Amino acid sequence: MPSDKEEPELSPEPAPEPEPAPEKKKRNVARMTDKQKADLKKHMDKMTNMTTTEKKSHRMKLMARMRKDPKMTATKAHNQLMKSSKKKE
Repeated sequence: MPSDKEEPELSPEPAPEPEPAPEKKKRNVARMTDKQKADLKKHMDKMTNMTTTEKKSHRMKLMARMRKDPKMTATKAHNQLMKSSKKKE
């Protein structure tokens, strides 16, 4: 027995498209040259009076400075770092 009231067929609505993820900004940082890497290794080998954590922190600070300027040496970066740390005291 057919019913007098027919239910209209509901067309399934398409799911809303997800918003595209925002593009990650890439940092424009140069890689260290082989010479810079060698200089940094020599410099860190000389640092015997630091704890392991201090060495790691010092190394990361030097690497950050050296990446910003491809001509920067480990000695120059170290001197800049020491100057800036004395100003804070």
